[in-house]
Amino acid sequence: MKVILNDQVENLGDRGAICDVKPGYARNFLIPKGIAYEATPANLARFKQEQRRWLEAMQKQKAQAELLAGKIAGLELTFVRRAGDGDALYGSVTSTDVATALEAKGFEVDRRKIEIGQHIKRLGSFSAELHLHRDVRVPITLHVVREGEQASA
Repeated sequence: MKVILNDQVENLGDRGAICDVKPGYARNFLIPKGIAYEATPANLARFKQEQRRWLEAMQKQKAQAELLAGKIAGLELTFVRRAGDGDALYGSVTSTDVATALEAKGFEVDRRKIEIGQHIKRLGSFSAELHLHRDVRVPITLHVVREGEQASA
């Protein structure tokens, strides 16, 4: 089934792309969520009309994301955790923990937009990347220290 994407879909395409997908995926997921339209001439005309409004909204979102990125750039967060032998943590530091720490500092970032390259299950310094917009990404540093020790950051 051919569909017109109304939003960027991972491993499928960008907004405006006409893709061939399985009918069940289109009927049960893409179309009900408004992520895609069936590729008909009427829907193609509808999409072209919405394109201008969408571009203006995306430019506004990108400007807000760049402003936030300027404030967050170079930020270092410190997490105090219990750790056992060999600096192994009891638990881990997740994107939810990072989102909570950012919120405490006054930055509201959705946890799904925080990409931690590896599982943080040890003490040390790690890097993460915030995806504030499709074109705006900000690296931050995460420090994990043992409970009872002073933070080095």
